[in-house]
Amino acid sequence: MTTVDLNADCGESFGPWSMGNDPAILSIVTSANIACGFHAGDPDTMVETIRLAKANGVTVGAHPGFEDKPGFGRRVIPMSPAAIERMVAYQIGAMIGMAALEGVPVKYVKAHGALSNLAGADGPVADAIARATKAVDPSLVLLAIATTELERAGRDAGLEIASEIFADRAYEADGNLRSRSKPGAMIEDPAFAASRIVEMVKGGVIIAHDGTRVPTAIHSICVHGDNPHAVDTARAVRAALEAAGVTLAPFVGR
Repeated sequence: MTTVDLNADCGESFGPWSMGNDPAILSIVTSANIACGFHAGDPDTMVETIRLAKANGVTVGAHPGFEDKPGFGRRVIPMSPAAIERMVAYQIGAMIGMAALEGVPVKYVKAHGALSNLAGADGPVADAIARATKAVDPSLVLLAIATTELERAGRDAGLEIASEIFADRAYEADGNLRSRSKPGAMIEDPAFAASRIVEMVKGGVIIAHDGTRVPTAIHSICVHGDNPHAVDTARAVRAALEAAGVTLAPFVGR
């Protein structure tokens, strides 16, 4: 029987500014990537999101990104690999501290936005994220975009790796995500997203926008919490996978 995780980026509000519908999305997904205060989030939002995850039996992960709230962490901030290593370790530590207040373990790390995309192609940056994760807690799983340098870096560091695909993003023929600056980068039709994900999970492939199939392991599927269609997409993806005989469960501890 095929088993896969369904994750979402959560806790991305900040002060009075609200982003996403965490109560709804956390009733659907099995893992939550919670912002650590740099690209989004703050201590209160982190704790509130952790409480919601705990109440829904959802596994919690740290979601570090560039310190760039105005750009929502989707702009590359020029930094050395050493500085990135410290930045990521800092955010993981903050999430572990907030989660400890609620008696919830942090099980994994997933880089956000521009940091994740950069680490997917830049070996030294990927190595920095892997080193930071291992230094804080070598039992943490590194959730990495499938077929990228970050997968390689995590394995080289001796970390457990989980490979991730996206329900609401298009892919290029080489298996990389299609840039948000290009047409069709975001998949906004929940029904199409769901049918495509079932085909990808069943086939063990990434399906590019031109139909190219790139073989990959698939441990987790992401729905972006800031997408206006996030709740509908997550609900449609979960229903379609279950109808296809796929079990939904966190990738940690299988």
